[in-house]
Amino acid sequence: MSKITISIDGHSSCGKSTLAKDLAKELHYAYVDSGAMYRAVTLFFLENDVDPIDAPIVRNALENIEIRFQVLDGQNHTFLNGEDVEDEIREMYVSDYVSPVAAIPAVRRSLVRQQREMGKAGGIVMDGRDIGTVVFPGAELKIFLTADVDIRTRRRYDELRAKGVDIDLALVKQNLLERDHIDSNRADSPLTKAKDAVVIDNSYLNRTQQLQQALKLAKERIRLSE
Repeated sequence: MSKITISIDGHSSCGKSTLAKDLAKELHYAYVDSGAMYRAVTLFFLENDVDPIDAPIVRNALENIEIRFQVLDGQNHTFLNGEDVEDEIREMYVSDYVSPVAAIPAVRRSLVRQQREMGKAGGIVMDGRDIGTVVFPGAELKIFLTADVDIRTRRRYDELRAKGVDIDLALVKQNLLERDHIDSNRADSPLTKAKDAVVIDNSYLNRTQQLQQALKLAKERIRLSE
């Protein structure tokens, strides 16, 4: 059976990672969380006081960042320079800065190179903001995932509360809207829907329903590629 490349793009807290992981598991494909890569870079910048507007310092920092993924107990974990940072990169203090860091051209160029290397053999599902438009413009299947902002806010709020984070719902919505604005308006690789992407609005879909829609699309594209 042919192995294709699948990109899943969309706004924050649409459930891109959940869908990408489920789809990769169903197809026995590799899964890459590009958002986790940007979060890992953001965490490194914060922990090492990297000034994002100082280009030479940013370039030097990027040369000292190694990101890899490993499956532990059935879950995808992000490793930054050999350290498991999966929990740290999901904290709000990282979320508050990830979009500005991701907008830095040098950061995007560095991670796009790594992402293309990871997916050059196909058989991969990658989610993010610019996967179908920049990283893999030739992907056989491009999905643009979307959901109502209030529903996204509630999902993110419930996720944080489940982790024991005491946060105001309005603050979560503000963070999402700010990230949406930055992601969609940055000069380098803004979040846009690829012309040939299929839109899935999962506002009122459960996890199984959205997977069924994506899996049907994937099987159609796999069949066409054979």
